[in-house]
Amino acid sequence: MSTTPFGHADSDGNVFIVEAGVERKVGQMPGKSAEEALSFFMRKFDDLATQVRILEQRVAGGADIESVEKSHAKISGELVGANVVGDLEALQKRVAALVPAFDSLREAKKAASAAASAESLAKREELVTKAEALANADHSKTIWKTASVEFAALFDAWQASQKSGARVAKAEADALWKRFSAARTKFESAKRAFFAQADAASKEAKSKKVALVEAAEKLATSSDDKSAEYRKLLDAWKASGRSNSKADDTLWLRFKAAGDIVYQAKAAKNAEMAQDFAAAKTAKLALLEEAKKIDPAKNLADAKRALADIQKRWEKAGKVAREDMRSLEDGIKSVEKRVREFESEQWRKSDPATKARTNSVLEQLETSIAKLESELTAAQASKDARKIESAKQALDARKAWLEVVKASA
Repeated sequence: MSTTPFGHADSDGNVFIVEAGVERKVGQMPGKSAEEALSFFMRKFDDLATQVRILEQRVAGGADIESVEKSHAKISGELVGANVVGDLEALQKRVAALVPAFDSLREAKKAASAAASAESLAKREELVTKAEALANADHSKTIWKTASVEFAALFDAWQASQKSGARVAKAEADALWKRFSAARTKFESAKRAFFAQADAASKEAKSKKVALVEAAEKLATSSDDKSAEYRKLLDAWKASGRSNSKADDTLWLRFKAAGDIVYQAKAAKNAEMAQDFAAAKTAKLALLEEAKKIDPAKNLADAKRALADIQKRWEKAGKVAREDMRSLEDGIKSVEKRVREFESEQWRKSDPATKARTNSVLEQLETSIAKLESELTAAQASKDARKIESAKQALDARKAWLEVVKASA
């Protein structure tokens, strides 16, 4: 026989609990001692007590009311007629004492639900605002790759909010979804329009570049210098816009290859011209030295014939480099000027009218000199110093003028 304040076990392994002074058999353990049998059912009581203690802790910690009520109902049922040995009445009272706290748990849950719902609503409102901002942006400045990723992330966040977020009132949720959906439709429409326009622009650019490549390749077939024309094509290429990147690369390689040929032809032409310029310079330097030896004073007719021959050979010699042109032209022009001025002077001297005027001046001067010489003789005879000096000065001036006239005749 083994006993406790709440029950006992007999030698046959029968175990009893005492409730409100009434004894009730809770089980039997044949082949076990009374102490072992009683200890087993006391441990079962301890298990129930542990469940009650955990429930109390959950209520005190503000656990979810639905989960608490479910656990409370389960434990309350298990305590009724439980086949254990212990103070069941005390456990039942502790479980019953938890019920008044359920109302505060319900209010707490209600408040938490309201807060979560408000937070979820605010989150969706934020998503809608961002979506509308993307949809209403200046799409001429939109980077579509980045914007598309952003909008996809907003849509994923919206779906996640619907699946795992707190519940939102249907009317409010529907209104927000309507705005989000409208923004999404507007964004996708603008995106399609942009890429359609970009595709059209790409095709137009490609068409222009194909034409430019063909024009450049045509220039490349010429042996003449077509670099100026190619530069115009290059300006048109830069202004034509971009097409598909692969097409651009291929067309550019063709366009550049044609340009290389054009510039090679120009370089060859320049080299050829440089040789011609050098030969012309050598020839004109020799002609210039020959021209400098012309002396119109010896024989004007021979000088003019020699100059004319040199001028013909000068033109046949060809062009010289720009940096040499000025000095060579100035040199030949100085010879031409010297011959021309000498000829003009000879013509002036041989002109009858000029000769007549010169002879008249000579006669006047000679008459004036004769008169002044007579006046000087008279003044010397009278020994009038003032008249002598005046006559000498006048006579010297007339003689000097006479020499000038004779020299120009």
